[in-house]
Amino acid sequence: MATDYALIVHNLMSFYDLTGKTLVSIGAGGGQFAGCGRPARKIVAIDSDAAALDQLRAAVTRDGLGDKCEFIHGDFLTMSRLPRGDAALFEFCLHEMEDVALALARAGEAAPDVVVLDHGRASEWAYYVAEEAKAGLVWRTLERLGMARHREFAAEQRFRDHAELLAKVKPQGATAIQRIEKFSGRSDIVIPMTYEMALVRFDRPAGRDWS
Repeated sequence: MATDYALIVHNLMSFYDLTGKTLVSIGAGGGQFAGCGRPARKIVAIDSDAAALDQLRAAVTRDGLGDKCEFIHGDFLTMSRLPRGDAALFEFCLHEMEDVALALARAGEAAPDVVVLDHGRASEWAYYVAEEAKAGLVWRTLERLGMARHREFAAEQRFRDHAELLAKVKPQGATAIQRIEKFSGRSDIVIPMTYEMALVRFDRPAGRDWS
């Protein structure tokens, strides 16, 4: 699979300036977007998947960012003590949260600025991985909450053949597997993908220590 993660990171860094800030990165495991934390002062990475956090550790070490990272293994929705920072980031994970509104509210407790990076509402890729309904819920919730800034970007998911595509979507379940049957027997598969970014600003509670 060929996804231009470097371009996504570039767009994210252009969308929101993290220079000198403490970033609370939610769903950060895997390491695909580790580079977005380069200008940050500190990164607090949270993920419920221990293996994904290990991949992130390897990625930030490779990129020379390991000394500014803290790793937390846990469920962001239920952890008893939230880390604090200048900005919180959902990395293609808000659509997977059981309660999107609660996740955003907790992120607002962790940081005054909350940045969301997720599937676009019109994304063909979101349809093929059976996540279009979840993506729609994310953006409807954000529209109700109010976005200080919003942008949409176009990208592509590329696969050598149907077998590679199947390996990618299989964890998404039977609906996704059925939807990609149209690509059976094909090679050099290209599926358009849109993703959106939003910034939501929360008021800082009086008297809170944001250091």
